[in-house]
Order: sequence, then C-alpha cells, then structure tokens
Amino acid sequence: MTTRDKNLRPRTRAIHHGTRRSQYGEMSEAIFLTQGFVYDSAGHAEARFQDSGPDEFIYARYGNPTSRMFEDRMAALEGTEDAFATASGMAAVNGAMFSMCAPGDRVVASRALFGSCLYVLDLLAKFGVEIGFVDGTDLDQWRDAIRPGTKAVFFESVSNPGLEVIDIAAVADLAHRAGATVVADNVFATPVFSRAVDLGADVVVYSATKHIDGGGRALAGVICGSRDYIRNTVEPYLKHTGGAISPFHSWIMLNGLTTMDLRVRAQADSALSIARALQGHAGLARVIYPGLEDHPQHDLAMAQMGSGGTMIALEIAGGKEATFAAMDRLRIVKISNNLGDARSIVTHPATTTHQRLSEEDRARLGITPGLLRLSVGLEDTQDLIDDLTGALDG
Repeated sequence: MTTRDKNLRPRTRAIHHGTRRSQYGEMSEAIFLTQGFVYDSAGHAEARFQDSGPDEFIYARYGNPTSRMFEDRMAALEGTEDAFATASGMAAVNGAMFSMCAPGDRVVASRALFGSCLYVLDLLAKFGVEIGFVDGTDLDQWRDAIRPGTKAVFFESVSNPGLEVIDIAAVADLAHRAGATVVADNVFATPVFSRAVDLGADVVVYSATKHIDGGGRALAGVICGSRDYIRNTVEPYLKHTGGAISPFHSWIMLNGLTTMDLRVRAQADSALSIARALQGHAGLARVIYPGLEDHPQHDLAMAQMGSGGTMIALEIAGGKEATFAAMDRLRIVKISNNLGDARSIVTHPATTTHQRLSEEDRARLGITPGLLRLSVGLEDTQDLIDDLTGALDG
C-alpha cells in the first residue's frame, strides 16, 4: 500500500501500509537479515551510491527493506512524509536534535523530560547550543523563551513521569512564528492517540521499545518528519554515526504494530478504571492521570488525545520507605524501568530513571521520594486493582 491509501483508517494502515513483498509473495513481512547488497555491475554500484531510489539499498546502516517497511508504516500512522528507524528511542531523540543543531543555535525545551532526554540537551549545550528550559504547561514562559532565530522547541507531549500535558497547538504556533522546528517526543501519547502533526508538530519521535513493540522484546526508535528533513538532515547524521535499527528489530516492530491499536486502547481503558479505583485511598497522597477530571490538563488531554493514556503516576504517603515497602508487596505488577509493555510495570523515578538529577531539580519536577510511575498492562483490570490496593493496604 502507498500514500494513495490515506483514506484508510489508522488500524488498517498499521497492518498493511508500506508492505514490500519479494518474488515469493510471502504474507508476513520478510526479514532481510543482510548487512550489504549485490550490484549487477561496477557501473550499477556507482549509480546506486550517487542516487539511491526508495527500493534501492547500499548498506544496512543506510537502509534495509524490512526497516523501510517499518519506516513507511510509521510515517503513514503519524501523517508525515517520511521516517527513519533507529536503534533505540534515545537514538531517535539524539538523531532528531543533533542532526539539525549547530553551535550558536538556540533550543527551548520543557523542563519536565525523561532523564536521558535531559542528558542529550546537556550534550548539545556542551557543543555550543544554547538551551532554554521552561515550565511546559505555562504558555507565557514559552512565549518569553521562544525568540526569533530559535532553531527548535522540544517537549514530551505527555511528560515522564509527572504526566503534564503540553498544549501542542499553542506551543507550535509560538514556535512557527519564530521560525523554529517543533519536535515532540510522543511516547506517552502513543501512535494510537497521537494528533501531534495535525496540531503543528514538525517532527515526532518515539521509543518504539514501548507501546509499538508492546512485549518488552527489543530496542527501537523512529523519527517522523518531512521527506527533506528525514533524508537530507537525519539520514546523513544517523547513517554515519551508526544509530540505525537492526532489520530483525524492525520486523519485531512491524509485528507489534499489527496489535498496537487493540492493546493500547485496552490498556488505557484499564488505566482509567485503576486511577478511579485508587482515588482517595488512604495510602496515597495523589493519583495523577490525565483521564481524571481533577487533572490540571484534563480538558486538553481529551482534546488532543481523546484518552488519558496508559500511564498513571501515584504518590504514596510516607516517602521512600513506605513506597519501597508497597512496591515489594506487589504480586502481579513488576518492578522495572520499561513501559508500554503487555505486563504492568511500576518504576520509582527518583532512584532510577531520574536519579542523576539533583534533589532540587527532582522537587521542581514533582519527582518526590513517594512518586511511582505505573505502566498499565493487559492483565485483568480487577486483578491489577486488587494487587495495587493490597500493596497499599499492607
């Protein structure tokens, strides 16, 4: 299927779009597990290196038929012209930002970011890029920080782990007035609930390791954007610095996409039920979930995504000691640092994903010693509620 099939709905595109079949007519996508490709002649090799077409490949670091299927399918889902698949979600963030920035450029970013995203911005600063941080939910701060000549703005559409929701359309409008490129890390929104491009994002990045795989099997990432940006900015950077995806991992992601819509919607429905069940529990100081009416950006979340998503933040009363004790009492929910898995996972950000931040910075982001990040899986909803309330009651 090609871009002519844009009238098809996302669930159909996630299964069929961009399929490339060999002469054997295989039903499932083939794994082209090869690092190189054979040319008919020396002149053919020369021509291929000078101008490769969409179905012509040189080296797996530059592109691969299986990976190209994954890229085409993700571009179709996001509504962008093209995409480039990467070895991990952080390779996608690094590739998206480093490929476009040069010393002297300015980037404005939301302060509430995943720890490794903050590290990438720190690296950009070391190479001479000016970084300005803002409270992502405060449009006045964005307005003051985005000056003419700003190269890019960067944010997580739903922040990790505090679940702040960014007004994509409003931030994109401010950025575009200044000539800046809008880069949205859309992991928590997922491709199922994403409307980032419709709302003004120019570039969308994912850790495909999360909901796209959905089974905790493999690392992958993807950058979605215009064809000019992907092929003339991102691709040269990634193919020379080695951030390309493995064909086998691309095949895993293609298979993950076939069930992603069903999985993510079920997980989000379960997350809403769990959040409501835990509201008011004596062991909790706060339940943070964009799908709850008391969330500060509830209306915005519903307008942008139509759902609260698959993630819940819980703040346990009693600090780190009480939080660790509750985590250790869980039977079904597993302690890990992944998310978007079929299995429910709980993470203590202050001591894991955000531990490199200073105590002051964690406090500013609301990452208290009692904060937990809960990724809701596909287990029975009532079993998860029983497991969580039992751990809190204990």
